Amino acid sequence: MRALALLGIALALAGCGQRRDLRPQENASLPPAPYGATATPTSGELLDPTTQQRPSRSDELLTESKARGDDPFALPPR
Repeated sequence: MRALALLGIALALAGCGQRRDLRPQENASLPPAPYGATATPTSGELLDPTTQQRPSRSDELLTESKARGDDPFALPPR
């Protein structure tokens, strides 16, 4: 039982380091151009995340902080 578990772990770890550039398979083409695009994007363009997929932070909390104003609805408890 222990040998089988070690063999499974070894096989799982053996497949972790196999990385290479992604390319379409032989005799296969890239997906068609998106609606409204003038050209079909390359594989590198398809793999680059857009700003919508990885947005950057647009607010700076320390420089944009302000003193809190008076809240007319913050009533004391009864």
